[in-house]
Amino acid sequence: MIEEHCRELMRWWQKKLPLKNQPSNPLAQMLWSGLEESSRFLTEARLELLDPERRKLLDEQLAAQQHEEAVAEFWKYLEFALAGGILSSEEEKNLVRFGTERALTEAEINSLIEEGLHEKGAKRATVPSPNGHLSQLPAKPASSNPQGEFLHMLRLSNLDSMSMSDDQRDTFIDMAENLGLDPGEAEDLVDLYLEEADEKALSDGTPNSAPKIEVTAGAPPKAAQEKAASAKFEHNVDLERARYSNFTNSLGATMIFVPSAEFTVGSDAEDAAPNERPMSHVTVTRFYIARYLITNADYEQFDRAHASKRAPGAGDRHPVVYVSSLDAIKFCNWLSTRERRKYRLPTEAEWEYAAKGNENRKFPWGNQEGRGDLANFADRNTVFAWSDREIDCGYAETSPVGAFPLGASPFGIEDMAGNIWEWCLDYYEQYRPGPKVNPRGPTSGAKRVYRGGSWKSRFSSLRTTVRGSNVPSFSCNDLGFRIVCECD
Repeated sequence: MIEEHCRELMRWWQKKLPLKNQPSNPLAQMLWSGLEESSRFLTEARLELLDPERRKLLDEQLAAQQHEEAVAEFWKYLEFALAGGILSSEEEKNLVRFGTERALTEAEINSLIEEGLHEKGAKRATVPSPNGHLSQLPAKPASSNPQGEFLHMLRLSNLDSMSMSDDQRDTFIDMAENLGLDPGEAEDLVDLYLEEADEKALSDGTPNSAPKIEVTAGAPPKAAQEKAASAKFEHNVDLERARYSNFTNSLGATMIFVPSAEFTVGSDAEDAAPNERPMSHVTVTRFYIARYLITNADYEQFDRAHASKRAPGAGDRHPVVYVSSLDAIKFCNWLSTRERRKYRLPTEAEWEYAAKGNENRKFPWGNQEGRGDLANFADRNTVFAWSDREIDCGYAETSPVGAFPLGASPFGIEDMAGNIWEWCLDYYEQYRPGPKVNPRGPTSGAKRVYRGGSWKSRFSSLRTTVRGSNVPSFSCNDLGFRIVCECD
């Protein structure tokens, strides 16, 4: 099988070899390094795959990596289970099941539990009782009311939307699945919990105050979804703006505060693509977003070697390109560690709201079309079949960030239309009807979303609702990113 696939790849590249004699051919330019190195790479890959010793070593490395990830996930679950200082027999059973599903041995699971008990100073519960140290919270048997036990775990975390990280949210969803809940139902329950937690925190000025949510034993998933859909999200923009203000981070980038809001995602316009429908009501909670795209100078503080990948003629202030979503996430993690803040890619909902605000703008600047002073797009300087020969935006490829201040969004965020596409956090899926709170898309997928259009795009593709996607490892010369910082 390996030999057959290697031969197929070699034949494919051999068909492309005549391109080496056509240096002006755009396809030859794109594949040039591959044409030069294809034989060597394929030979090395073939030897690597056919050598039993090398294969064995690679398998061992992959197995060790998977084991480390499983232990890390188990430890997150264990920390939540021990948050109240007591480990019930039911919670311990769930932990054992969670670890077993991730290929941990019984000895490893027991060792980690004992280590956690010792480190946290927690104890095992001898007799399960609803009158324990958390008697003020509803305590119901997990077997008859998994929704109630899941909400019990959420209350123990004492988190709200400001303090719950993506990793913590994913861990909660894993816990819910182990309780027998559907992932979609679990997402709705987490959203409902965070929504009411934020509402209570804003009303009484006490952050991290866990709300009381009643769930009837045996309630079907639809009940929780309907309650989450009908719950009213309340927010005080003036209070939020008084508490949070714009700041400049260690890169010198201006982070603009965007308050909590409710708005409509998607479009029902005639020129809207199918993946922009159906429109839905969405709530996003406060966040910071960078005024400008991440530049070459910004990114090369993290990865100096990336300077060799700069587009021809691109300077320090040009947006970084040839970065995959995985590269962008690594950059965010690096910056988070450096500043002890929580940086990440924007969600689709956050990006769209930052681009159009509550005014439902067609473009970030409004509804004006056919002007070259608003954005960098496929104008007369480009050579595409769809290039607009009547308009001159001044650039044949990428432009320095901030070159089109008239094209800023309602919040003063620039380059949200054109120049380069921007990676988002969400994996791609078709929109679903119904209201949502802080949607983040599916937890995994084959493609990740990007937004905004680029210097290769038609003017109509700069609309705030246009969606694109590609595999997470994809990179090219018109795709980069900007960052979001979560509010403390």
